[in-house]
Amino acid sequence: MKEKLRSQGWFGKTGKDGFIYRAWMKNQGIPDYELRGKPVIGICNTWSELTPCNAHFRELAESVKRGISEAGGFPVEFPVMSLGETLIKPTAMLYRNLASMDVEESIRANPIDGVVLLCGCDKTTPSLVMGACSVNIPSIVVSGGPMLTGKYQGRDIGTSDVWRFNDAVRSGEMSQEELTVAEACMCRSRGHCAVMGTASTMACMVESLGLSLPENASIPAADSRRKVIAQLSGSRIVEMVKENLLLSDILTRQAFENAIMVNAAIGGSTNFIIHLLAIAGRMGIPLLLEDFDHLSANIPLLVNLQPSGNYFMEDLYYAGGIQAVMKELDSFLHGNSVTVNGKTQQENYVKSACYNREVIGSVAAPINSLSGVAILKGNLCEHGAVIKPSAASLKLMMHTGRAVVFEDIEDYKSRIDSPDLEVDETSILVLKNVGPIGYPGMPEVGNMSIPKKLLAQGIHDMVRISDGRMSGTGFGTVILHASPEAALGGNFAVVKDGDVISLDVMNRSLVLQVSDEELERRKQDWRPRHKKYTRGYVQLYQQHVQQAHLGADMDYLAGGSGSEVTRDSH
Repeated sequence: MKEKLRSQGWFGKTGKDGFIYRAWMKNQGIPDYELRGKPVIGICNTWSELTPCNAHFRELAESVKRGISEAGGFPVEFPVMSLGETLIKPTAMLYRNLASMDVEESIRANPIDGVVLLCGCDKTTPSLVMGACSVNIPSIVVSGGPMLTGKYQGRDIGTSDVWRFNDAVRSGEMSQEELTVAEACMCRSRGHCAVMGTASTMACMVESLGLSLPENASIPAADSRRKVIAQLSGSRIVEMVKENLLLSDILTRQAFENAIMVNAAIGGSTNFIIHLLAIAGRMGIPLLLEDFDHLSANIPLLVNLQPSGNYFMEDLYYAGGIQAVMKELDSFLHGNSVTVNGKTQQENYVKSACYNREVIGSVAAPINSLSGVAILKGNLCEHGAVIKPSAASLKLMMHTGRAVVFEDIEDYKSRIDSPDLEVDETSILVLKNVGPIGYPGMPEVGNMSIPKKLLAQGIHDMVRISDGRMSGTGFGTVILHASPEAALGGNFAVVKDGDVISLDVMNRSLVLQVSDEELERRKQDWRPRHKKYTRGYVQLYQQHVQQAHLGADMDYLAGGSGSEVTRDSH
């Protein structure tokens, strides 16, 4: 052991203090030798029956424990707030920062030398990583894995089909009874979404950052190899503690650049941007929204998964997984970046291979020449906005149309399907006040439904703009994260029906064709319309959350680790 174990500040004490710490642990049937110098490894578990994606984590934690014990560590499992995207209202994103604080303080306050982060559903991964970053101890991520590909009426389906089914029901092409049958056909095993949604993107993010063992991202939750990698991760974290391999050793600027390039190649969720910015903020790594654009610019789409393609996470695993994708990107990546297994990224992926070119393309023959991410600027989004070209319509990449404005989510819900809505296929739908402050947590409502009257005409995509987010399973020509949000009273707040908006993705431009003078006049008359909360966490959130282009973290949590748990205090 290179340095004194942090846990010995509890269990290594003599006298009354040591007596208390050890005695109360022994009431669980723990022998004395377990507390005498073994690395204590926390298993941070986001299991919850209210988080269906993570409902198998108690079983997965047992595999982690076996690995810890066989490597000579002492495992201690502890719960933290679990965030189930499918059930929490208005959005799990509202509580991402709260869960990260739960993780940080749980680690900081307890005798933990290293931690295994057990996460799966969308926000559980970034919240656990953010919390661990703020403490900066040896940490490794074990993802829960994607569910098996859904099967419905002889074809493969996944979460992205929810949007297609919804439009089919609204247009009368699918009955409610058929929709009910499809529910069970889609979610037919344990695990998170089977497409390249946010949960899958987060799993790919931690692997490309070097925070998990190779192959972690894509092994299906129902595959026995998911338990194997959990056990191996448990074994490895004990060695990481002995080596004093900290998060700050792994999460360098180069690691973040690798993750951005891999995300572009896989067509990852736009939520990746907001989460990676927050993680970088916790580590004190300078990362800007513009970095996502220039680092992605020359990266084509290499992975043919829904919603940008045709296949599913299960197929990606069988085709070679993220390691095969990274090998294709070798000339772009920082191959010397260190990972949790002590090897560099290049040492990990050099022996990988692609087994299905329909699922994983090459740089020379990509799935799509368009990158998975583009950052837009203009007077409609002074601090930036995000679009996912790989999941959008090519014909709409350059488009000018008149705005159809919804002032908030309730206005949208009440009018979107009205036969009196003045809209045509050239219109641009604009949804305001669904940003971090305006609709606390920035819910995934940005991929607005196509108006019913246009669906009847066979229209299935149009330009949509909001200051909110969309599900990683969503698709279409959707512009998100417009910053500053409408609740702050900037240009986005004063867009009106009929205003002309010009989108030019190639030139990264989003412009409201209204003069500066007129915009300033409108701002003089503007009044906020969002609800201001007066108690509890949501009040704290509205007062301290940063804008989307900064990662929507709390301002008092960003700026690097402020922990006393450092390399010098082990």
